[in-house]
Amino acid sequence: MFLSSNLKLLRKRKGLTQDEASEQMKISRTKINAYENEHSEPTIEGLVMFATYYGLNIDTLVKTDLSGLSDKQLEELENGFDSFITGSKLRVLSSTVDQNDNENIELVPIKAIAGYTNGYSDPDFISQLPTFQLPFLSKDRKYRTFQIDGDSMYPIKDKSYVIGEFVQNWIDIKDGAAYIILTSDDGIVFKVAFNHIKKDKTLLLHSLNPLYQDYEIKINQVKEIWKFVSYFSSELPDVNNTRQELLGAIKDLEDKIKDLKMAL
Repeated sequence: MFLSSNLKLLRKRKGLTQDEASEQMKISRTKINAYENEHSEPTIEGLVMFATYYGLNIDTLVKTDLSGLSDKQLEELENGFDSFITGSKLRVLSSTVDQNDNENIELVPIKAIAGYTNGYSDPDFISQLPTFQLPFLSKDRKYRTFQIDGDSMYPIKDKSYVIGEFVQNWIDIKDGAAYIILTSDDGIVFKVAFNHIKKDKTLLLHSLNPLYQDYEIKINQVKEIWKFVSYFSSELPDVNNTRQELLGAIKDLEDKIKDLKMAL
């Protein structure tokens, strides 16, 4: 763990003495000195405070040896481009394979979603999920299927199963595309996303169902992102209404994209 050395390095890069840092962060100089010299460790609230002050993710602050980074990399961190926050860092994904060493498509049903929120990176949890194969999907990419709960993406119906392709680099999220997003606060959400990561470290999430309001989520609340590929459902679509509703949803999405482009 590199917390103490990182706190000292980040403070000095800001050109602050311990007294000056103490005044700005509203904590005692004694505590700062103790943390920087490994005499004690901050509480969770303290870690959140330091991470917020220096603009880093807690994982970066604790687990990354910042002294081993170049000046350019440190400048990017200080300018808000924390690779752990933006998703540009290589991400480790727990996965399973079949008897022929082919990647499985794991299925996360509604009853497993609560467990997935905490166990998404636990190989033992992932190994307990149902699996299947779809021959028409690329063998060079990783897929997972999630059962959705709710009608916010109607005409894709409640309880449908959506297939997602794992997104390694969150900077690659494309405006107006649909994604399955695992969040720390809301669990799994299925939305159309607009990428504001470089601008203010957020994603704007949009529902196809016009009854639902758009909202923003901070990227440091995101744990995993899967790009929507396909879906399947046991229910037939509403023949009389689906076409018109889908056209309306597409028009609404086009208007939203146009408004966002004009705002940039």
